[in-house]
Amino acid sequence: MNKFKEIFLDLEEKILNNEYPAHTLLPSENQLIKMYGVSRETIRKALNLLTNAGYIHKKQGKGSIVLDMNRFDFPISGLTSYKELQDNQRIPSETIVVELKKIATSKELSKLTEWPVASEIWKVVRQRKIDGEVVILDKDFLLSEIIEELPKEKAEESIYKYFEEELDLTIAYAQKEISVEPVTKEIRDLMDLHGDQHVVAVKSLVYLEDTRCFEYTESLHRLDKFRFVEFARRRKT
Repeated sequence: MNKFKEIFLDLEEKILNNEYPAHTLLPSENQLIKMYGVSRETIRKALNLLTNAGYIHKKQGKGSIVLDMNRFDFPISGLTSYKELQDNQRIPSETIVVELKKIATSKELSKLTEWPVASEIWKVVRQRKIDGEVVILDKDFLLSEIIEELPKEKAEESIYKYFEEELDLTIAYAQKEISVEPVTKEIRDLMDLHGDQHVVAVKSLVYLEDTRCFEYTESLHRLDKFRFVEFARRRKT
């Protein structure tokens, strides 16, 4: 095995074992040269492998910062609840219901959903905490003629499980839009952003099997915490 690959594997193991915790710096290139007794070129090749694997980020004038590997793989096209992702990927998380109330549909929301203006809907705002920090802010709007009751304890757990198992609803599909958007005062107040000026916004219109739109969701993600994945198959046209 090439020496730079051996160094990569050794550093990878130390990162995964938390010898180099997230948000800290790896030893400098000069320190690594002395530690492993190799050339600068060999160290740089090993660091490039760590960068490509998503373990570190090189910052000019600062060094190699260890990235937080405790992230969700968030499917783009799938319709999967936060609770299902949390359970499947075994990431410890806490949900805090910030707001749960009935409101009237605004003109802006009516244009998106085709719900009548001033029709009654639920507004649910939830913080998602990982390692004590709010890294997702979910804002859900639900048509109350379909979701008549929404207990707080259900919102703290999984509303999709409640919809499907207790309300006997069949959730069929969603239309999604993914964008990077500037931070607002509300987002800054409710999330731990460490100075980030943008968040990833996943906006979804969710439909039942009978094609009725019953939910509009805005899921706001801190940039460093999540990656969006999809399997794509080439089709010739």
